[in-house]
Amino acid sequence: MADAEVIPLGTRGRPGRGSGSRNPSSAARSLAGPSAARRTSAEPPSDPKPEHADAATEPTTEASTEAATEQAAQAGQTEPREDAGTDAPRVDVRESGAGAPGDGIPVSDWLAAFTSAAAEVFGDRYEQRLAEFLAFLRRRVTGDYAVDEYGFDAEVTERFLLAALRPIAQKWFRVEVRGAENIPTDGGALVVSNHSGTIPVDGLMTMVSVHDSTGRHLRPLGADLVFKMPVVGEIARKAGATLACNEDAERMLRGGELVGVWPEGFKGIGKPYSERYRLQRFGRGGFVSAAMRTGVPIVPCSVVGAEEIYPLVGNVPSLARLLGVPYIPITPFFPLLGPLGLVPLPSKWLIEFGEPIRTDSYDEGAADDPMLVFNVTDQVRETVQQTLYTLLMQRRSVFA
Repeated sequence: MADAEVIPLGTRGRPGRGSGSRNPSSAARSLAGPSAARRTSAEPPSDPKPEHADAATEPTTEASTEAATEQAAQAGQTEPREDAGTDAPRVDVRESGAGAPGDGIPVSDWLAAFTSAAAEVFGDRYEQRLAEFLAFLRRRVTGDYAVDEYGFDAEVTERFLLAALRPIAQKWFRVEVRGAENIPTDGGALVVSNHSGTIPVDGLMTMVSVHDSTGRHLRPLGADLVFKMPVVGEIARKAGATLACNEDAERMLRGGELVGVWPEGFKGIGKPYSERYRLQRFGRGGFVSAAMRTGVPIVPCSVVGAEEIYPLVGNVPSLARLLGVPYIPITPFFPLLGPLGLVPLPSKWLIEFGEPIRTDSYDEGAADDPMLVFNVTDQVRETVQQTLYTLLMQRRSVFA
């Protein structure tokens, strides 16, 4: 078996030479068509090729190969084509407009694709927005930006925090703002609102609504727990929040800031769903005394819709004490659905700002009168509560 001669399939004569005859067989003539058959039959039969014919034709073949190589070199080809001796038309890949197999997409095509994609996504002003973003990055890298004494970063708040919250307010909760003209356009003022929702999302939506309606930043007063959390505390500081104490509140109000306070605290956002829209105690009236000392108006704010985003149906007080948090919420979807249960329900929101309650007409020592402070606190609370009832009657449906 080792010495057996291997003959390629389809050959009946010498290996690699086919039948050894220049004339095609009758079967081949029938496949080539009638015209080729007549042309072949008209040719005289050829004599068997002499043995020295192969040696005589080899120089010719080498010469034709060298000629094809020289032509390919003149045409810019690096390698000779195998079909250089044939008459088949050659197509230059570069002349036909297609790139060579090793070439990539031209840089101009990449730039055109990115330009059209940017215009499609960001609109016609994408170049201006890109320039603004690059300028923002340059300022952040070089440290050429302003932060006030509380850590408030107006540029980061507008470009990132409010920009991320705005689609949620407009598309998900469909927030409708009423009475925005009651918010002073300048000078200090204190916005007092109800608190609800298991997670304080109502404070974030109020910040967005105030900024979009008046152009002013609402500076919230937060509890101690907010600033003890590693990431949340830093974001809250950059968003303009500060500790809920009379000293910081009075200093902000004297500086002409628009300050927001939620007197119900954790009792408001952690109340069960069965007690929705029933205001809890408004503390001891510390926000009223701060407004009286600085002589700024108090703007009541009522928020409807936050109670339904996370309906609180249970609590785990023992686990909450172990973790050092006010409560561990249990909703119809959390923790049953895991992280999916953290998605808020798309309730319809109504935010109304009432008429300002002036405090500049009181005497200088009015803030030290407990009965007067209690009366003004009760007035603000009743205003917010009655407005909540009115908004609930005007709302057609929870999710409509």
